[in-house]
Amino acid sequence: MTTATADAAHWRPSHSPWLVAFSVLLAMFIAVLDTSVANVALPHIAGNLSASTDEATWVLTSYIVATAVVLAATTWLSTFFGRKNYLMFSVALFTTASAMCGMAQTLPELIMARIAQGIGAGGLQPLAQAIMLESFPAEERGDAMAAFSMGIIVAPIIGPTLGGWITDNYSWRWIFYLNIPIGALGLFMQNAFIEDPPYLARTRHKPIDYLGLTFMVLALGTLQLVLDKGQELDWFGNIWIRIGTVVVIIFMPLFIWWEWTYKNAFIDFKLLKKRNLAVGTFLGSLQGMVLFSSTALLPVFMQGLLRYPAMQAGLAMTPRGVGSMFSTFVVGRITNKVNKKGLLVVGFMGLGLTCLAFSFFNTSIAYSNIALPQIINGMSMGCLFVPMTLLTMNSLRQSEINQATGIMSLWRNVASSIGISMVFAYQTRMTQVHQARLVGDISPYNPAFAQWSGHMHALGASQTATYAMAYSKVAQQSAMLAFIDAFRWLAALCFICIPLVFLFRTPRKITPEKAIAFES
Repeated sequence: MTTATADAAHWRPSHSPWLVAFSVLLAMFIAVLDTSVANVALPHIAGNLSASTDEATWVLTSYIVATAVVLAATTWLSTFFGRKNYLMFSVALFTTASAMCGMAQTLPELIMARIAQGIGAGGLQPLAQAIMLESFPAEERGDAMAAFSMGIIVAPIIGPTLGGWITDNYSWRWIFYLNIPIGALGLFMQNAFIEDPPYLARTRHKPIDYLGLTFMVLALGTLQLVLDKGQELDWFGNIWIRIGTVVVIIFMPLFIWWEWTYKNAFIDFKLLKKRNLAVGTFLGSLQGMVLFSSTALLPVFMQGLLRYPAMQAGLAMTPRGVGSMFSTFVVGRITNKVNKKGLLVVGFMGLGLTCLAFSFFNTSIAYSNIALPQIINGMSMGCLFVPMTLLTMNSLRQSEINQATGIMSLWRNVASSIGISMVFAYQTRMTQVHQARLVGDISPYNPAFAQWSGHMHALGASQTATYAMAYSKVAQQSAMLAFIDAFRWLAALCFICIPLVFLFRTPRKITPEKAIAFES
């Protein structure tokens, strides 16, 4: 056993781990926030830049695509350039690009700035998680991951509320200008408190995996575009979606195979041979599907059917964030004292039951009836992230954590995109199915419709107006039934996860002396 190995096993940062944590959380929070903060401002952006709403959706898509592509290469980039250097470069690029977004005068300028912003944001989440896991001793990682999960869970939830408030009271440009002082503070703290662990210096000079990077860009970039634009372009009815799907089918297996077999691959997929990492990656991906799908679906339901304005729809999502913050704080304190698998079962059960509760919503539901299941849903999310991360990472060597967080973040991002696209495609298709079924009831031979139309005629409505009102009701009820179907599928996905929790192996408790031997 070498001295370097012993140093790596015992390595701790020179400064307080909480200063390190705050340094990286500042940057990660605004990067995650920017995945949703611009959603409610799209009509304002489109109007201000003389673009259609459909064209303005590229403001969201460009950011997501750039983030997804860079996310996969984060581990290699942080190893090649040094993690601190790469982190500070990412934050500086993100902050500069945020200023460019705010100053953009045309839609192409804004899209290019959003691509640069996404390139900067791509690595921040896995880097933050890896730095925090390595900076805290094993017995304090529960508290660290509680703080981390507050950012990753709460930021997408408060994004629409914050974006709506800023847009209504100031200008959509301040959504991006807000990042500048936070990014500058993060850069100052990262320069002062973050340092690279010893093992990174020993693995820095690996050959560049050009072919793997090419496969990744083609596979993940095209997949993200297909998922984001598929519903808008009628999926396989569009030639570009068909071509994109073929590209994904060819290059995604090539990307995975190459990274699995190539000696100097920038992503070490062979780590997935470790059972806990494979189980944690799979369950984390399903959790991401449910989190981001429901977060995207609920505002559409509230704005489209309940006629909530953007600000009110964003505020209606706030109880979930409150529940998440409370739960992650408590779970972070108790996770080392209770059965982690039990916490996961409670989390997935609560998540499934609240998604099931969402399926009992109707078009006349009160705000208070939306808030309660949202709080429980947020608390359930808080029961999942911390124990899942600890079960996944505690059996890994310290030098493997950087790669493992990159793998988990990559597949969570891909699964979340797939989930959002699938749930909206399913909701749209089921709306058409229910509408085809319900429209048959608009007939003079239906006693209920005949009685209702007679009542409307007595009130002075013409036959045309009566049928128009009836069709409007059918369209509304069809959409409501489709939302119910979508939430039930999300609930089923949560319940499927419960037995999979028991595939985790409980990590052995390793003393400091054994940890050195384990690391070697």
